[in-house]
Amino acid sequence: MSEPLRVAYQGEPGANSHIAVLEVYPDAWPVPCPTFEDCFAALESGAADLAMIPIENSVAGRVADIHSLLPSAHAYIIREHFLPIHHQLLGLKGAKLSDIRTVQSHVQALGQCRRRLRGLGMEPVVGADTAGSAREIAQAGDISRGALASKLAAKVYDLQILLPDVEDEKHNTTRFVVFSREATRPPVGEGMVVTSLLFRVRNVPAALYKALGGFATNGVNITKLESYQLAGQFFATQFYADVEGHIDDPSVRLAIEELAFFSAELKVLGVYPAAPFREAIREPEENRPLRPSPAAE
Repeated sequence: MSEPLRVAYQGEPGANSHIAVLEVYPDAWPVPCPTFEDCFAALESGAADLAMIPIENSVAGRVADIHSLLPSAHAYIIREHFLPIHHQLLGLKGAKLSDIRTVQSHVQALGQCRRRLRGLGMEPVVGADTAGSAREIAQAGDISRGALASKLAAKVYDLQILLPDVEDEKHNTTRFVVFSREATRPPVGEGMVVTSLLFRVRNVPAALYKALGGFATNGVNITKLESYQLAGQFFATQFYADVEGHIDDPSVRLAIEELAFFSAELKVLGVYPAAPFREAIREPEENRPLRPSPAAE
């Protein structure tokens, strides 16, 4: 019998990343790691076959530490997964909601429940991660301390759910991407595909405008574009982009060629099947911008 797939994730057993691993790879062996950097290190060393990494949340925005690791990571995105996030307010067995004075969790989880916690009059406390916070609360034995974590974490650390689903927005969803040491690409023409790119434009006037112009003229939809500073410098900016389409589609290929011309660096992070979640929330075709006509181009 072959050994189960080993999938690294940041956090402790019961974390939302752990749940994402089990949803996508139910027969896998989850490998908990203290940090995102440790996840990539486990992948590169061979201690893990894949890494499940959260990259953005529909309420709290991007996951801060990830983008700084991408330029140097020897890994490629091969899959994406959207996980609805439901935070449970956990406490010790026997505690009542009125006993809780502080609530500990990962900064992203606290941000996703900010209004609810304020309404309850509870003080947020930043922890390393959701499941780790649940473990700390269980070990501390202080009835006034609570944690935001998953139902799985409540089970793992023998805590009770004092208040279920305390996230501010019911559409609260985190997008995860799966990294592998080897790049893979789905066949062209077999379903919706996402191409993820990392680039830094040349230091010339209107470089970003020119670099992205090829996507407009070739009718390629950019679904995500983010910038962030490199090494704490104000004038060295890296961009992360997701575009609809396969890199081997003629329109996408031409757009990326134009992007490359105006970029000092360009890295293809991955070409992978779009998650079904994208199709479910896709804007109706009649509401989307029309592709420029040949005359307009």
